[in-house]
Amino acid sequence: MRIDGSGGRRAAWAVAAFTGVLFTPQAAHPQTAEYLDFDALTRELRSVVDGSDMASMRSLGSSHEGRDIWIVEIAGGGAPVAERPGVLVVGNLSGDHVLGSSLALEAVRYLTSGEVDAGGTVFYVIPRLNPDGAEAMFAGVRSERSGNGLPFDDDNDGRVDEDPPEDLNGDGVITVMRVADPFGAYSLADDDERLMKKADAAKGETGAYTLYWEGIDSDGDGFINEDGVGGVDLDRSFQHAYPYWERDAGPHMVSEPEARALLDFMVSHRNVGAIVTLGHSDNLVTPPNSRGTLAAASMLDLQAYADASNADVFDVGVFRAPQSFGGFGGFGGFGGGGGLQLRGAQKGRDNDPGSGRRPSMTVHAADQEYFKAVSDAYKEITGISSVGVNREAEGAFFQYGYFQFGVPSFSTQGWGVPEPAEQEEEGEGDERPAPSRGGDEPAGDAKLLAALEAGGIEAFAPWTPFRHPDLGDVEIGGFLPYAVTNPPAAELPRLGRVHGEFVAAVAGMLPRVRIADTEVTNHGGGVFTVSVEVVNEGFLPTSLQHGQVSRSVQATTVQIQVPPEAVLTGAAKTARIASLEGSGGRERVTWVVQGREGSSIEVRLRAQKGGSDTTTITLR
Repeated sequence: MRIDGSGGRRAAWAVAAFTGVLFTPQAAHPQTAEYLDFDALTRELRSVVDGSDMASMRSLGSSHEGRDIWIVEIAGGGAPVAERPGVLVVGNLSGDHVLGSSLALEAVRYLTSGEVDAGGTVFYVIPRLNPDGAEAMFAGVRSERSGNGLPFDDDNDGRVDEDPPEDLNGDGVITVMRVADPFGAYSLADDDERLMKKADAAKGETGAYTLYWEGIDSDGDGFINEDGVGGVDLDRSFQHAYPYWERDAGPHMVSEPEARALLDFMVSHRNVGAIVTLGHSDNLVTPPNSRGTLAAASMLDLQAYADASNADVFDVGVFRAPQSFGGFGGFGGFGGGGGLQLRGAQKGRDNDPGSGRRPSMTVHAADQEYFKAVSDAYKEITGISSVGVNREAEGAFFQYGYFQFGVPSFSTQGWGVPEPAEQEEEGEGDERPAPSRGGDEPAGDAKLLAALEAGGIEAFAPWTPFRHPDLGDVEIGGFLPYAVTNPPAAELPRLGRVHGEFVAAVAGMLPRVRIADTEVTNHGGGVFTVSVEVVNEGFLPTSLQHGQVSRSVQATTVQIQVPPEAVLTGAAKTARIASLEGSGGRERVTWVVQGREGSSIEVRLRAQKGGSDTTTITLR
């Protein structure tokens, strides 16, 4: 049973509880205010771990390019680590979200600082799951790269990585090219002419530009920069809502050694009771709504328009009949149609909607209050109340964590970019429409750019003319790589500190089971009634409702240590409780047993995500 049916009161209780118990307001030792490449991150992790008797560090495996995937385990004294409830933190799944590894590093520093009472809990922190992709941030020419180091045939032409971007104007970054084109789909945005919008014919608008990524057609197939370095975005490769046929999702689910190393860890560590990922999708600033769906995606239009120039890339290549080619690749939108695509299964062929139960795609109604409570805590601790971009969670690890692994699982970009416009009141507007894309209202790009510039952040390269060898006169400019999803390095100590506090707060919410009371009644003749009352002192239940639906979280067990034949009636020798509610939820288990007066009997309590307890009862 729930001792408090009010989500608001439960949330307030939870925030107060783990604010007072698990962390204190004294300052932790801040990390260096700079982004770290793989070698520097490794040195810093070793320094922090070596300075703590609570932490250890090992490699989960290696990336395609041979870099270690480090995991730090943090646990104080007490019960065996495998029997403790755990919190898993994973950062930098997407190569271009280097902020994630910085926040994870600082979480390690905070959790080992002595300010956190880690007794009874274990923290697992994987700062950088995608070390190969992250290295692109430290290259001489910066180009956002979300994928790992897998050489990949992005354009289906039998070759790999043969058409990467080029820094044509020599400014050290890869941005966007816009080309005057009477057949183009785009025009200058109304609210900021540095930006673009899609022309709306229904409103009498005509396009005047086509957009491409900065570079040339290196392989002569009519597309620009469609097959660059880097293969799979690991946060799009897991087993929930996996985006089949998408180039950055890999040849199949969990195809990559980095993703496989993480999944192997999950399978062998069922004590993980909550997951926090640091990535491009959000369910913390905006929790799932009353229908259990996440906030609408909001990505940069300017980059999406450049991506669109290669939208037909699968329709060409060596795996297509030569006579079906038409037009000049993607230039001007004249790519050929049809053609064989040799990636993924065919939609619907093996997926009959009428065969069996369909996979759950929304957060269970009974679990929503917990997501709301954690969201409230996140915003209170971090001060973050809005995000700049929010990618649709397809194949995301945190979604796997909830829908497949069955535990409360959260994702945050880790950086709040203030919106110039007033935000919607909390609790209103379940529809959550996507941001405006054209028309009279400011589009998402304009709002985000205004907010960044108001905060003194250089985020946009002004358009500059350039004579392109194939396209003629073009302009090169646009959002700077990494600027929208990775804040200035000076922000890292503060952001890292509050995210360390949040991770500690999540640990304070985990279920904590205890045997609260015992009772023995002697009926004579060696027959006794034994009762125990078990309680969950944590905020979260021992299993979310979806954990039961997916059958991925074991029932809480209460086991009396007598021979099976000694249990005469009442509960089974091993009683099972599907879920013990949090915030003081209680259950009483009673056995009638045959025994010798004066003998001692042990009773064991175990929750897969909530620890264990034992007590000894004397039959008298």
